[in-house]
Amino acid sequence: MKKILIPTCAALIALVAAPRLAADAKDNWTKNCASCHGPDGAGHTKAGRMAQVKNFTDAKYQATFTDDDAATQIKGGLKDKDTGKEKMKAFGDKFSDDEIKALVQYVRAFKQ
Repeated sequence: MKKILIPTCAALIALVAAPRLAADAKDNWTKNCASCHGPDGAGHTKAGRMAQVKNFTDAKYQATFTDDDAATQIKGGLKDKDTGKEKMKAFGDKFSDDEIKALVQYVRAFKQ
């Protein structure tokens, strides 16, 4: 009985948690990223134009960075290479590593 019960419970927990993780990524995007990157990731916002954010719906642009690159930028922020001015604040103290991974996957879903 224990041999069946434990895997069944684990599967049920995974099924319940998976939609929550997806919802958390969408909520985190909406609350923290969409003001610059736009709700659809295209960056067509006033703040996005001012910061010259990239269009995450562009498959060619998405091919220029790895998931690790994206996670590093979310965690540590982004500075202008020429001026050193902050272009994107760091979210490493706000999001867990799992939340950052979920955000990266959320961004990947914008690719067209």
